[in-house]
Amino acid sequence: MSGQLNGKLTLTGFADEIAEPLDEQLAVLEELGLTHLDLRQVDGRTIHEFSDAELADIKQTLDERGFQVSSIGSPIGKIHITDPFGPHLEKFERVVEVAEHFDTEYIRLFSYYIPEEDDPSEHREEVLERMARKTEIAEQAGVKLIHENEKRIYGDVPSRCRDILTNVDSPALTAAFDPANFLEVGVRPYPDALINHVEHVGYLHIKDAIFGEEGEIRPAGEGDGRIKDIVTAMDGRGFTGFASLEPHLLFAGKKEGFSGPEGFRMATEAFVDILEEAGIAYE
Repeated sequence: MSGQLNGKLTLTGFADEIAEPLDEQLAVLEELGLTHLDLRQVDGRTIHEFSDAELADIKQTLDERGFQVSSIGSPIGKIHITDPFGPHLEKFERVVEVAEHFDTEYIRLFSYYIPEEDDPSEHREEVLERMARKTEIAEQAGVKLIHENEKRIYGDVPSRCRDILTNVDSPALTAAFDPANFLEVGVRPYPDALINHVEHVGYLHIKDAIFGEEGEIRPAGEGDGRIKDIVTAMDGRGFTGFASLEPHLLFAGKKEGFSGPEGFRMATEAFVDILEEAGIAYE
């Protein structure tokens, strides 16, 4: 699948949604013409669990086949805010090392699950303190953190996403804008969520969903996410960066999703159709 010349959007995706083995992941990406991937799991293991030697082998395979890592799709921040921070911070420091192994600028992360019976404001100070500490480490390492709006975490709605981004206030922390996740918590991603913190959006996650329904994930353009309007608005702002396929078409779990080869192909083709219909350049 070839992109238009001088593309502003670079297509990438969570390749472990295709299959567990790396070779199978890369084969489908090659077929679709994608040269980047969000690295999350290989052979069912989360990427930060690999040894340095194993990471070197994965990096060699990617290099030999012409792939670059657009982000480390870490699970950092997918614990309860009441869980101890120390061990999680150590895990985050390992993720930073992994990003350096793969010469990638971005690490995806989250802002902690809030106990269902609690008002999120009760945990605001702790969330901001933890996010600020990780951002300081990212600044020192020369990487950028991309906060994904996930349901039931502190930053699941636009106002709290903005709260994190503006209070930490660092170029090392930006937003991964996920339309489907906003829809699942009853927020319209366009225009409501995008207007709220558009200046902080540094990465796009491409999956669609039905408004107010959990688990009703759709290919781009088949839900209520107004994906075409989102990418058109970002293109109008001169956005240059990654648009990542994270389809979740077969399974949407707490820590990962799965689409299978056919689902991933369908999701990619649906998004490319939107880009071409809108006249938005991509590569």
